[in-house]
Amino acid sequence: MLKKTSILLLLLAISLKGFSWGSTGHRVVGQIANSYLSCKAKRNIRKILGSESIAISSNWADFIKSDTSYKYLDSWHYINVKTGLNNAEFTKYLQEDTKTDAYTKLNFLIGELKNKKTSLEQKRFYLRLLIHIAGDIHQPMHVGRFEDLGGNRIKAFWFADATNLHALWDTKLIEFQNLSYTEYSANINHVSKQQRSVWQKQPMTEWFFESYQLADKLYAGIKTQEPRLSYRYDFENVEMLNQQLLKGGVRLAGLLNEVFK
Repeated sequence: MLKKTSILLLLLAISLKGFSWGSTGHRVVGQIANSYLSCKAKRNIRKILGSESIAISSNWADFIKSDTSYKYLDSWHYINVKTGLNNAEFTKYLQEDTKTDAYTKLNFLIGELKNKKTSLEQKRFYLRLLIHIAGDIHQPMHVGRFEDLGGNRIKAFWFADATNLHALWDTKLIEFQNLSYTEYSANINHVSKQQRSVWQKQPMTEWFFESYQLADKLYAGIKTQEPRLSYRYDFENVEMLNQQLLKGGVRLAGLLNEVFK
């Protein structure tokens, strides 16, 4: 019994280690997306996911990390890009990208979900991944630098806890708001119809470039080795955090409406 418990705890630790946006953040994105789905998209998603909501399914791609047979999915969650690219250079890089990363795999998932020959079981697998990865790329450090693995090698302290820049944006800042995912969604889901339309019409390359630019700002905000970050850092960055969660939800809804139109 003790051995089984130890194995379960180890698997849980593995699954938690790589969370992006954390459970709460991904569920916020999914909850917001659900509020802007078309009737047709809702019907088709229900056929695939059954009673599983978008908010709950959004964490599947992180939970499944406890199963080593899905290790190949790790690189689907992010894209690392060299620094100093302008919009045109960045877009060209994505258009020529053939690596296994968030950009190439999002396009793959869209194609497979639109394909009428894709089985229901495959669609469930692909839809869970698409929901998750669309949220991932709105976390700026998921479009970070090669050399520091998207901020994972940039050490810092969040209050008294040792962490890194990537983990800070994955979970620490969101947890600090001390809200459930439904409370968080209700708190930030206030956007005009016109603004939603603008965000949803932007090509996916713009979503990536936006996170790429925000990542540069976050890198620039770390001015010392292993800085001690706390209330001031939250005050200066919570607006960006909330905006990216909101955009992630709105754009995910637009993407799902397009896939299931």
